[in-house]
Amino acid sequence: MNPLTAALEPLCAHLQPRLVDIYQDLHRHPELSMQEHRTAGIAADHLERLGYAVTRGVGVTGVVGVLRNGDGPTVMLRADMDALPMAEQTGLPYASTATATDGDGQTVSVAHSCGHDLHVTWLMRAAQVLAGARDAWRGTVMAVFQPGEETAQGASAMVGDWDHLGLPHADVVLGQHVMVGMAGTVRYRPGVILSAADSMKVKLFGRGSHGSQPQTAVDPVVMAAATVMRLQTVVSREVSPLDSAVLTIGSLQAGTKEKIIPDDATLKLNMRTYYAYL
Repeated sequence: MNPLTAALEPLCAHLQPRLVDIYQDLHRHPELSMQEHRTAGIAADHLERLGYAVTRGVGVTGVVGVLRNGDGPTVMLRADMDALPMAEQTGLPYASTATATDGDGQTVSVAHSCGHDLHVTWLMRAAQVLAGARDAWRGTVMAVFQPGEETAQGASAMVGDWDHLGLPHADVVLGQHVMVGMAGTVRYRPGVILSAADSMKVKLFGRGSHGSQPQTAVDPVVMAAATVMRLQTVVSREVSPLDSAVLTIGSLQAGTKEKIIPDDATLKLNMRTYYAYL
């Protein structure tokens, strides 16, 4: 066991019960992308109590805590904070019943179904452990709590604020992600682990009419249905079986009445790929 691990391990065990409480509280009170005011406040208050220099409101709701500890590299530890617009059906005693207004003005259920409550808890723990073991390391630690990961807004918003707020640049950036696997284990592999994700909103324009006169319409519902079926064959028939790709249409929205053909339809889709950077 290396000296840093030996110094930090006892502190990790000591903090375990309190961190379970934090996790369950965050899980019970999820917030949508770029609306993470409560979560950001919890993280920022925690860092300030530990002696970090804290900057709030970076990229709307982002939090950056800086702890300087002599000469050495600057290491950024990053966690995302936002939850998803979906209802939780786990039956857990600390399950979310939260609702919020999304970017389209709709009231939606909100749940931490992607594990960002765990990410925040882990980073709060790491920040506390490092603050309590300064004899074991040298350099600067930055604890970064990022908003808007699910909508791809938060990272660019924080980068846009970074330099004019005078925040340091990191030599190393470390993040973490919860994935499907055995509880209590840490998994790793050489090379790429997580995919790149791109989301698209596609609007199909037709011509509306009454449902009793479909011949006078250009039906966007039929167009959307045909597009969904065609897109399903992109991965299965146009991507090599040796490559990895996922294409999901998560939303199809058209019209409001069963007897009216609408003017347009909207698809929202997500693509996940391994980009060949190397």
